[in-house]
Amino acid sequence: MIVKTRAVVLRDIKYRDQSKICLLLTREYGQVSVILKGGRSAKSRTGPIFSPGNIIDAVLYKKGNRDIQLLSDASLVTSPLSESPDLERFSVLYRVLDLVRYASTHEEKNVPLFTIAHSAIWRLCHTERNFQTILAWFLLRLVSVLGFTPSLDRCVFSNLDLPGSIDEMKLGELFFVHDPGGFALPGSAVPMGAAIQTVPVSRYHFIRALAATGGNAPCPEALADDIAAVTALLQEYCACHLDRMPHRKHLDIVSRLISA
Repeated sequence: MIVKTRAVVLRDIKYRDQSKICLLLTREYGQVSVILKGGRSAKSRTGPIFSPGNIIDAVLYKKGNRDIQLLSDASLVTSPLSESPDLERFSVLYRVLDLVRYASTHEEKNVPLFTIAHSAIWRLCHTERNFQTILAWFLLRLVSVLGFTPSLDRCVFSNLDLPGSIDEMKLGELFFVHDPGGFALPGSAVPMGAAIQTVPVSRYHFIRALAATGGNAPCPEALADDIAAVTALLQEYCACHLDRMPHRKHLDIVSRLISA
């Protein structure tokens, strides 16, 4: 059966002399591996299109019982690295691709996951700065897609309205609770052993602004220190809830690349 699908290239692997095998996240079929015969040849038209991070339209000869599908044709939709290569953009891109690869499964359709991956890459293609904000936006969307949406409107312990309580109590800080995920008011009855950390209200408001940013709208502005702290917080939250989260050492390497 010949099928056409929008896809994100997650990674490519050299195969034999001139070919390569690519892992795609497709909108209709989840993770799909495809072989590009002669894809590393200088004469290949489609080979360069299959670079990690590229968004493509692919036409596949798809067979249900075959682990690696055959490519019929492909065209490039957009590439985050083609216009102006940038180390920070590159670092965030590969962080997103790595997380998507861990969060998706072979030939299991997951449109919400594909949508946020597509949107994150689109944002990386159409901005010249604030790449780490895009990573924070993606991390917040990822945990929500996977069922761990943090509570941003009500205290996870008292269920009191957070924005109203902040104004009424003139709070400067809140608690972030990793399990159950979300924010809590100071003075709440915290269960013994709960993993919590103090978060300035400015960073709480930044996270709420990220959560409210939909479609391809620009990500909200924030101070560099707040962006870095929120990204680190969301990475820790992901690590608490995702069994297949990349190793902490890898996260630290990427964080250093982003902040360099």
